[in-house]
Amino acid sequence: MGVMVAVEGLDGAGKATVVVALRRAVEARGATAATIAFPRYDDDVHAALAGEALHGAHGDTAASVHAMSLLFALDRRAAAGTLEGLRAEHDVLLVDRYVASNAAYGSARLHQGIGEFARWVHDTEVVRFRVPAPDAQVLVRVPPATAADRVRSRAAEHPDRDPDGFEADAELQARCAEVYDQLVTERWLSPWWVFENRHTGDAALTRTADAVVDAVLRAASAPESSVRSDTIET
Repeated sequence: MGVMVAVEGLDGAGKATVVVALRRAVEARGATAATIAFPRYDDDVHAALAGEALHGAHGDTAASVHAMSLLFALDRRAAAGTLEGLRAEHDVLLVDRYVASNAAYGSARLHQGIGEFARWVHDTEVVRFRVPAPDAQVLVRVPPATAADRVRSRAAEHPDRDPDGFEADAELQARCAEVYDQLVTERWLSPWWVFENRHTGDAALTRTADAVVDAVLRAASAPESSVRSDTIET
């Protein structure tokens, strides 16, 4: 069974870029890697409904924190078999957004820290829906203002893709960044690593990806007691 690594962060943090760098680092070691990204707007009806709601469709659906979270959770529930298959076939499975995103964004929308809503997400997705828990998680950390600038730049380059309701809410993104940091501190769901995405060049990106992959693979092969305490920043 391969190692499953969830890559988390704000909209515009650079998660997709980091996933590519991590995959290259895995393959440079002679291992195999697969990737999958959530929400699967083009492949799952629940994700499609959530995406439409974020752009104003389906009445008051987007206003309900729990309704939106359930749609995102059902997307992952539908993909549970695919995730298990990819883990069985590859050494490392890299997931762009996962369960922690639901906990972070929902908690931020409710102006909560890690508490009741995050527990509900865990109980719904991991316990009830049996979505596989990741072996490790990577937070791609950037200042919220930087992430917002990237979202605006992306929208300018692709006029057919307007920022959704979450992406356009600067205050929500700032609160979400705080919740993500709490998730890291509490080692929520699995061990975390922090990837400071400063965009200092391809060489620095590669070095950081190498360090994260080395640490994750070491932790995955260590006794459980060692894994739980192995959280680093790079």
